[in-house]
Amino acid sequence: MSAAKWLNKVRWDDQGLVPVIAQEASSNDVLMFAWMNREALSRTVELGEAVYWSRSRKKLWHKGEESGHVQKVLEIRLDCDEDVVLLKIEQVDSIACHTGRHSCFFQKFEGTLHDGDWLAADPVLKDPESIYK
Repeated sequence: MSAAKWLNKVRWDDQGLVPVIAQEASSNDVLMFAWMNREALSRTVELGEAVYWSRSRKKLWHKGEESGHVQKVLEIRLDCDEDVVLLKIEQVDSIACHTGRHSCFFQKFEGTLHDGDWLAADPVLKDPESIYK
């Protein structure tokens, strides 16, 4: 299968992006959600490390390029509708989130409809200030 064929199978949105879930292979923890364009997915396959498209910076983002918290890609899957990518990864230093936590999904809803709130359920493993120096 040529490179164009496997990339063409992905159902890219109107901006040429596809949502991506990064899941830790050893624990099955969902660590983060991001976006990829064709180039990001191609670079991920080429490097064996996660490369995303940063919508805020409007550029490719090699995960860990600043923090050192690289995601080694062990497997890439495409969902049944071919519009979501799942990366099974090994997270270097166990920190995926820019807040210094293992997962970006550290806020847990507690309470009821009228008195509920989001509470930090997971600890900070590394001071965020020390990650991006």
